[in-house]
Amino acid sequence: MDVVDAHCHIISDDPAAYPRAPLGGKQSEWAASRPVTAEGMVARMDEAGIDQAVLVQATTAYGYDNSYVLDSAKRWPGRFIAVGTFDPLRPDAAERLASAVGDGGLAGVRLFTSGSTVPTQGEWFAAPETRPFWEKATELDVTVCLQMRLGPATTQLHSVLDRFPGVRVLLDHIGYPGIAASPARAGEDVAELARHPGLHLKLTHRNLERLRDAGDGAHAFLDPVAEAFGAGRIAWGSNLPAAEQTLPELLDLARDVLAALPADAREEIFTGTARRLYPALAAVRT
Repeated sequence: MDVVDAHCHIISDDPAAYPRAPLGGKQSEWAASRPVTAEGMVARMDEAGIDQAVLVQATTAYGYDNSYVLDSAKRWPGRFIAVGTFDPLRPDAAERLASAVGDGGLAGVRLFTSGSTVPTQGEWFAAPETRPFWEKATELDVTVCLQMRLGPATTQLHSVLDRFPGVRVLLDHIGYPGIAASPARAGEDVAELARHPGLHLKLTHRNLERLRDAGDGAHAFLDPVAEAFGAGRIAWGSNLPAAEQTLPELLDLARDVLAALPADAREEIFTGTARRLYPALAAVRT
């Protein structure tokens, strides 16, 4: 089976060409201590046997300047596509989105509402000012990655998806569900979100490590989520190098945790879902 990594980050070793401008002015620890260049990512993918990857803008390094992921995707068109961080609150957000995707080079966009350098969950992604953005994202059929935490902003997530049922949203790290506290409760909470047909889940080490630690209890999370969403709405991403492990180790972690799933479900999670979410990945395979 070929593999698509739906979530990895790159950091240039040329700060003059790609100056750091982290969102909120604070750079994440991993971006400072273990950056991986685009060239380094290609080498790691080759080592792990991964064919293609989605370069998700390192917001905690570059903020809204998507230059490095765009340039890297152009340099390796068969291996990478670029997902850039985007500000939907701008008055011209709809127009900027239209110019950023397609010929603009971005295969998708990311809204960063919470993370290591943004500890307070922002609810602005559902503000009325963002509605032109969501309307345009629906019209363009572009995948919107949403970095948020379930719980504090779940109500806002429902409101966006109820208002824009045709929009395609990929929930980074599955919204950090509380698997460690209760796999069953976390599974119920995530499964309930499946009523929104455009919502997809991005499964990363932040979830897989908790599931590995849960042992047999992992099924209490995986079974209801897989049944509610179907494997065709779940994509795997490594989160390298925010994740400390090597890429082969991260891929092995995912394979081990998901080993009990049917082969066709695993193929969807590791490959098929990502290529449907990002048609540019499939285009270069034909």
